[in-house]
Amino acid sequence: MTDADGEASETTVHLDFAKTCGYLSLEKHQELIKKYEEVGKMLGSMIIHPEKFLPK
Repeated sequence: MTDADGEASETTVHLDFAKTCGYLSLEKHQELIKKYEEVGKMLGSMIIHPEKFLPK
């Protein structure tokens, strides 16, 4: 989970770079960043409460 969270954070850096270089519009950048923030929240929750995701 921590590796996935780190990769998601790294992706946001790449999105920032793409926006700065003009490969992404501001609107598309904001849309993708919002989605990655949601992924980060989900992964954070899974890291904090792994027992919810164990097989029963």
